[in-house]
Amino acid sequence: MCILFRKLIIVLFFVCLNSVVIAAASDCRKKEILCVGLVTDVGTVDDKSFNQSAWEGVQQSAEEIGTVIKYLETRDPKDYMVNISLFAENDYDVVVTVGFGLGEATSQAAKQFSDVKFIGVDQFQANALSNVAGLIFHEDQAGFQAGALAAMLSKSGVIAAVLGTNLVPPVVAFKEGYVSGARYINAKIQVISTYHPGGLAVAFTDPEWGASTAKQAIDQGADVVFGAGGTTGNGGLIEAASHSEKYCIGVDTDQWLTLPAAHPCLVSSATKRIKEGVFQLIQHAKESQFPSGNFFGEVGLSPFHDFDNKIPQYIKEKLTEIHMGLRNGSIKTK
Repeated sequence: MCILFRKLIIVLFFVCLNSVVIAAASDCRKKEILCVGLVTDVGTVDDKSFNQSAWEGVQQSAEEIGTVIKYLETRDPKDYMVNISLFAENDYDVVVTVGFGLGEATSQAAKQFSDVKFIGVDQFQANALSNVAGLIFHEDQAGFQAGALAAMLSKSGVIAAVLGTNLVPPVVAFKEGYVSGARYINAKIQVISTYHPGGLAVAFTDPEWGASTAKQAIDQGADVVFGAGGTTGNGGLIEAASHSEKYCIGVDTDQWLTLPAAHPCLVSSATKRIKEGVFQLIQHAKESQFPSGNFFGEVGLSPFHDFDNKIPQYIKEKLTEIHMGLRNGSIKTK
């Protein structure tokens, strides 16, 4: 009886989930209405980081160009294709899939639903499909700038990075760029960088591990912590904020606006302009100018906010010099 009851609950859950999407299907059949669905990677749409940035871009499209929007949160990687199909089968015009992990499912869905436009955030397109745009970024450059800032702020000569899994290339690019940027400033600096040991299902949703890893690095002398790994990285930032005279650097979005708990240490964030990139691609879809293949978004450091008056002018000037050098190619991230 208990087993049957559990099965009934599961069935009812998916029926309700389908009804959420189907609710807008009648509107989505109208040519004059552009419907946009977003599928998160494992985690929530309000993760204060990656998923949230993409969803804000979708929300901007609703506000500025009148799209009809909905999202589905992925709880388990095995549900990627199910969630994408829920939108595609219900006449959604654009489906945004967030994260490297959804890349294979996005390609499969694009082949199956050729009339749907797909935006794959952080999904490099090795083989271009006409209805898929991979929104990708030079994470190495954003990480390089974060590392340079960390090295210039550090008094101990030890800095840290709390990271998601190394199974995700953008995370590796952030880390390698961070190390290169720090050593560009100080060749002898010590960088304690740690990847989460788990797989895609847990590596970005483990703030407790992020906090304990940051604490270990701080106990070893680190006075700047870079958190790059969803809520896992957020745990590292919040831990750093609980220690006096420590700096921390966020990732993906301007985390000053999304993670108030980190304000005591949050000097900046290594940003990928995910919101702007998602909105721009949705706008291209509405204007029948949707690109295929890889579409590069902008990267950089966010404002210093309350730390602005505490950052010496020479550091600001050096960061501007580095930013321009990365853009024109005179500085390499290696």
